[in-house]
Amino acid sequence: MLAAPADFPMQRAQGRAFVAFGAGNRLADLAQAGSAKAMLPRVSGVPEVVFLNTSGGLTDGDRLSYQLDIAAGCRITATTQTAERAYASRGAPAVAEVTATLGPGARLDWLPQETILFEDSHLHRSTTITLAGDAACLLVESVVLGRHAMGETLARARLTDRRLVLRDARPVWAETLDITPEFLATANAALLGEARAFAVIALIAPHAEDALPALRATLTHEGCDSAASGWDGKCIARILARDSWPLKQQIATALAALRAGPLPRVWQL
Repeated sequence: MLAAPADFPMQRAQGRAFVAFGAGNRLADLAQAGSAKAMLPRVSGVPEVVFLNTSGGLTDGDRLSYQLDIAAGCRITATTQTAERAYASRGAPAVAEVTATLGPGARLDWLPQETILFEDSHLHRSTTITLAGDAACLLVESVVLGRHAMGETLARARLTDRRLVLRDARPVWAETLDITPEFLATANAALLGEARAFAVIALIAPHAEDALPALRATLTHEGCDSAASGWDGKCIARILARDSWPLKQQIATALAALRAGPLPRVWQL
């Protein structure tokens, strides 16, 4: 089958899902359009939001937006139904945006499942979480470079991944990951080495650094190289693995040290 030329007009996925919670963790608003959906499964304890991209993946020209508005004192867990897949692009990036706004005393555990990059993929993703007062967030982002079991080795994938957490309108944690073909060609031991999957876990909360000893004690999973640090209301862990399965197992163990209760039910472990 011949590939479509880059200038040939093709239908693209557009999706936006917005969920708001009011006092007592009660649903206050829900809106969804296009390929983005938000589901609220019945769970005991902390409410869960499960976001879903019904297009099945992202390619050039696609735009996806997930948004959360969490009132003061609420506690919410949000995740994605399955791994997100970034497929081959004809040049332009797919764009994915995650935004969350938390009132004082609120907490969000943003625990999406992994993002899988395919050869020639091109994805721009941004995650922005705005905290008010003593609000807290726990987030995890994990990336898998191709399907290791299929013998894939990526050479031309692109990912720009920006994360920003603000407290009272001031940045408290920001980082950008930029994967390019040049990076993939030179990812030596100081960068990825033989790792084909990696993750960052960040707890941003008052006195978050106090969780560092318990977090470090979990970073022992075979097949992973991990490290963690804590300072000024932040506790950050980074994990490298040769494949997605040991990475996901290590993430699950680490998250248990940073939060109460089970992982979202859609996580398959």
